[in-house]
Amino acid sequence: MSDEQTMNPEDVRLENLGPRPGAKTRRKRIGRGIGSGHGKTSGRGMKGLGARSGGGVRPGFQGGQMPIYMQQGKLRGPNRKMSMPFGPFRTHTVALNVDKLNVFEAGSVVDLEALVDAGLVKNNANRAYPVKILGGGEIDRALTVKVDAYSASAKAKIEAAGGAAELVGEES
Repeated sequence: MSDEQTMNPEDVRLENLGPRPGAKTRRKRIGRGIGSGHGKTSGRGMKGLGARSGGGVRPGFQGGQMPIYMQQGKLRGPNRKMSMPFGPFRTHTVALNVDKLNVFEAGSVVDLEALVDAGLVKNNANRAYPVKILGGGEIDRALTVKVDAYSASAKAKIEAAGGAAELVGEES
């Protein structure tokens, strides 16, 4: 550094501060005459989609080539849960493995309210989604479980532990 570029600490004042030379560039003023270098067509070329007001290609457009989102594989049929999970064929079952029921005391009744209180089922206000108990894990206590659906293995494990698996809405 030369002596002219260094500043004394007493010269560093608010009125002396500013960006370094060359750090700030002037903005490009478009459409201000031919002499500006960015006049007439304003950097948009002559004609075509890019020259029009509001023109330009949509996001994901690849110049007519098959876009990447259309190259992805698809499964046949509108009603396969794996192919297109939307519309009337979508299922919203809340799945819960049987080993999660071990948090309840032996002999207690486990229904939707008890599952929500224990934090095992969330976002199920007004019984919007059915709860299904699956057979993952083991249960070591006798419980009376009242939910919407069971897998066959889950029902067998609950009954083998001395409990009862009841469906909601069924009178026993």
